[in-house]
Amino acid sequence: MEKEEKVPLKKILLICSKANLEDVYAALVMANGAVMEGIETKIFFTFFGLDAITKKTMNKLHTATTGNPGMRMPGGLPFPTLLGGLPGIEAGVSAMMRKQMEELDIPPVDEFLELITAGGGQIYACKLAMDMFKLSKEDLSDEVEAVITVGELYEMCDGAGTQIVFT
Repeated sequence: MEKEEKVPLKKILLICSKANLEDVYAALVMANGAVMEGIETKIFFTFFGLDAITKKTMNKLHTATTGNPGMRMPGGLPFPTLLGGLPGIEAGVSAMMRKQMEELDIPPVDEFLELITAGGGQIYACKLAMDMFKLSKEDLSDEVEAVITVGELYEMCDGAGTQIVFT
């Protein structure tokens, strides 16, 4: 049996298509970690993930409290899905999550985007989703490099050691 040659990760493209707090932060944390490791890093925001780079929504993301099988109550007990639909629960859980992240010195979305681009990472928005939601580049964070098509995205994915990750 031949030994398989390992190819180190040289480039990562993260695709964020959801706007809940946990998925957006997964993309941001992974992107920041890659930038810090010297890996060429690009994040592509599409569909509802655009909320994470839209100026008026980027720092107001919520945690999904219904249909989230990983949601836990204090003490580790499963979060009853029925509670998630009650008025004020989602806002309260989201505020609690933001407070916990602040205590861990995890920056808000706008600052996280600045960190990633300052380290050499690149932020892109999906043209199709932008057209669907009637957004313009002016609606987006200044850290967004460009609004691109899926074809342009794939052109960036060349070379050995490239990974595409959905968050």
